[in-house]
Amino acid sequence: MLQKKICMLGSFAVGKTSLVRRYVDSIFSENYVTTIGVKIDKKVISTQHTNLALILWDVYGEDNHQSVLPSYLRGMAAYILVIDPSRPATFDSAKKLHSLVLDTLGPKPFILVLNKSDLKSEWEIDDAIFAELSADAVATIETSAKTDTGVDEVFATIASTFVKAA
Repeated sequence: MLQKKICMLGSFAVGKTSLVRRYVDSIFSENYVTTIGVKIDKKVISTQHTNLALILWDVYGEDNHQSVLPSYLRGMAAYILVIDPSRPATFDSAKKLHSLVLDTLGPKPFILVLNKSDLKSEWEIDDAIFAELSADAVATIETSAKTDTGVDEVFATIASTFVKAA
């Protein structure tokens, strides 16, 4: 069985934990709880006739007071970069995190996630940063952990990159 570490990266409160909980446990909660350090979940799936264990590292959110430690990235096979388009500052944080990955590990496959599609009327897309990030991404997917939109697609897409490479 293949086993791959995937880091959930993004600013605080973009929905990283909600996406993981929706995917792993089929649960969504309106209550916001800040992630301290990292929370690790595992989900075993079968894709393209291959069993694959996704080890999901839900890393605390980047903000002005704390930055993601490069040591959390060690051993990462891919990452999911989550943005809340209703908060334009999360694009800047995503760009910084993408640069951190490149500087620490070199290029890794990643999915750019535009989360909270249930609030799309409030989105403010920073076209320049969005274009820069989406150009490097395996895919850009709109999601909502609340309505369970696009969540399975994110993880299935990242899983398919491992099976192709195996």
